Amino acid sequence: MKRAAHILLGLALWAGGALPAGAVNMEAVLSKRPAATLSAYGLFEDGGAQRPAKGVLPYDLITPLFSDYAEKRRFVFVPEGKVASYDGEDIFSFPVGSVLVKTFAYKDESAAAAHGLRLIETRLLIHGEDGWHAYPYVWNEAQSEAVLKVAGARMEIPVPRPDGRILTARYAVPNVNQCKGCHVSGKTLEPIGPKARNLNHDFSYESGPANQLSTWQEAGILTGLPDGGPGAWPRVPDWSDPESGTLAVRARAYLDVNCAHCHKEDGPAKTSGLFLTWQEQDPARWGVHKRPVAAGRGSGGLAFDIVPGDPEASILHYRMNSADPGIMMPELGRSLIHEEGVALIRTWIEQL
Repeated sequence: MKRAAHILLGLALWAGGALPAGAVNMEAVLSKRPAATLSAYGLFEDGGAQRPAKGVLPYDLITPLFSDYAEKRRFVFVPEGKVASYDGEDIFSFPVGSVLVKTFAYKDESAAAAHGLRLIETRLLIHGEDGWHAYPYVWNEAQSEAVLKVAGARMEIPVPRPDGRILTARYAVPNVNQCKGCHVSGKTLEPIGPKARNLNHDFSYESGPANQLSTWQEAGILTGLPDGGPGAWPRVPDWSDPESGTLAVRARAYLDVNCAHCHKEDGPAKTSGLFLTWQEQDPARWGVHKRPVAAGRGSGGLAFDIVPGDPEASILHYRMNSADPGIMMPELGRSLIHEEGVALIRTWIEQL
């Protein structure tokens, strides 16, 4: 079956059989200036309902980045006639004109909220002729349009917790330059999430589950996928699901997606000597019995990044368990402590 037919089939399955009528506006995508509104790109048939246009495929990650308990809706667009190239360890090589879409939302049971969600912002990563560009679009109160906020924005959002508490997220929409604080390799802006190991699982389409990597290949937007099927392709566990892997691999998967975009050989935190990528095999480079490169308030007066068996003596745990801007890690993308994630890392350190 040809590529276009596969894309339409995938969208039909995801949308319960209703094919979107819209089409992506390539003139807007390839423009050197970002559009003033999200709708100008034509990425959605219905943006408020997060229903994608033709050729835009939904996806998710096995272990996603924590962002103040926000829910996320992700989509990928690759231009007709072009394909992304598979990479077993790093980000796929996406062609010019590709767009990665991520919408941040919070649960909202009001009648005005589509699908029970209040949309906050949609971030676009657009692959232009001169590289990737990041643009944040903030949704209006009517949830009918999202508007470009080059300078970013700040807002307070109530976040209900299962135990009845209501936390307040000091939600920060990044400006276009702040995106480079995380989305960077060397000096180059690049995506973080869509790696083979984080995509190799079933996506819940309306007609039933289907492996995402297989779907991308069948849709003609991915080439180079190795033979052998999902069992032969790299995969991380779901950090929150004990049945998906051991405590150790779930902790490593969590650190990989939440921390390794900075703590890698060519990342912003490379001078720290702390490397938290999934592929790293040396415990000392994870931080075990490793002294911090620079002491100070961020270390909490502690001597080692990780002290096996003692999370209270471990700088890694100390910084993850803080919401103080001068101490917390990750230092961008959150204002709240990820209590469940901290509990995972705490238990992992206890059992090292």
